[in-house]
Amino acid sequence: MSNADHTPVRAIMQEKIVTISAHESLSTVEDIMRLGRVRHMPVVSGGKLVGVVSERDLLRNSLSSLSSHRQDERKAFLYAVEIGRVMSQPAIVIDPDASIKQAARTMADAKIGCLPVVLHDELIGLVTETDVLKWVAHDHPEDAARRGSSASARTRSATSA
Repeated sequence: MSNADHTPVRAIMQEKIVTISAHESLSTVEDIMRLGRVRHMPVVSGGKLVGVVSERDLLRNSLSSLSSHRQDERKAFLYAVEIGRVMSQPAIVIDPDASIKQAARTMADAKIGCLPVVLHDELIGLVTETDVLKWVAHDHPEDAARRGSSASARTRSATSA
């Protein structure tokens, strides 16, 4: 058995994550993703996880709706549409004690790039396909903590901005 069978997700998950309210606009999430260089954001409503919005969700919705529109029409559309209308829901989540192998399998089977890490209905972290790949490439779980995550610089919630 490999270390991926035994090492828990909590060893590689990002603990400082950016969340966004389901009521924010597509424009807001697009700006945060671009400026913060994040590809996935957990979506919350009333402090509870309700979904995940990804770059793919944004592209799918903005391109299909705006392929023939002018720039000003695109901006108006992005301001008018709430994230709750385009996010993936319900969020597929994982327990912090699940194995990295299980996280990889879940993401591959669901064709998604991240899993919110939830304990007792509380969002405590996020694990991405990049986190898993970095861990596999190094195959040293202790390296994950030392490496940290580029997401650590992106710690504030979009709703508190």
